[in-house]
Amino acid sequence: MSIEKDEAAAGGRRGRKARRTRESLAGAALRLVLDRGLAAVAVEDVTELADVSRRTFSRYFPSREDAVLDCLRADFDRINAALAARPADETPLTAYRTALRAWLRDGAEPAWHRRPDMRELFALIAREPSLTAAYRRICVDAEEASIRIAAERLGLDAERDLRPAVAIGLGVAALQAAARAWVRRPAPGAPDGGGADGGTDDLPELLEQAFAALTAEPPPTPTPDPDPDPDPAAA
Repeated sequence: MSIEKDEAAAGGRRGRKARRTRESLAGAALRLVLDRGLAAVAVEDVTELADVSRRTFSRYFPSREDAVLDCLRADFDRINAALAARPADETPLTAYRTALRAWLRDGAEPAWHRRPDMRELFALIAREPSLTAAYRRICVDAEEASIRIAAERLGLDAERDLRPAVAIGLGVAALQAAARAWVRRPAPGAPDGGGADGGTDDLPELLEQAFAALTAEPPPTPTPDPDPDPDPAAA
């Protein structure tokens, strides 16, 4: 084997090891926080469960919140990878919508509606201000990456041309609206689940509804007419 191939193989092994370490830390943080609550989990608890040092944790994550939410960051990375792979002749909004569909259908890396505890995680994000802030940072970073991808596909400057940002912003809004509706609905098997199987794991359907709503705003509520003038003949 050549020196170049040896170095490539070593780099590949290091990359795989780093990825496994990151995933181990993120998985440990998520399990502990869902089990105990955020306030009862320290970084040292995470490193002990993952069997790594505190220094190793700091190499991958700036905080326990970032470790807990790393699975969501990875989801947005997959969405953006799918967006970058879309044909150049698709409009940004269509490309983003198709990328979301690909992410939802991915059997190798299941999306939110096919992973246990995701509803619980989103509920925890809503309750814990530090997790809310960390999730918002992840969302902003992911949206900015999506905008850059969309602009590059069109040969535009995202800093000067607002069209990529507007199109991606609409797609992100549809995703977030669908996700909020999905989180608030009962999980499969819950007493109030509804449906033949007692569940409402319908994030893909909700996403389609959200995108349809982008072009079909609800009509305004009619304003009742004021009382008509009395009929002079009836006086």
